[in-house]
Amino acid sequence: MNTAARYQVVLNDEEQHALWPAGSPLPEGWRPEGFSGTEDECAAHVDEVWPDIRPLSLRRRLAERGPR
Repeated sequence: MNTAARYQVVLNDEEQHALWPAGSPLPEGWRPEGFSGTEDECAAHVDEVWPDIRPLSLRRRLAERGPR
């Protein structure tokens, strides 16, 4: 029997990612991203899909300012 803890990848409105125990209620403001697995699998997925860890609002603000 596999007793490894299962996690899900979750994200908030700022597109920040986190790992959350599968089956546990999510905190307000967070939603499932669609990936689940072991802690290592979820961490590897986050590394792959979240290369720019700046919050969405900051990325948008910098994009509006344009290159300097």
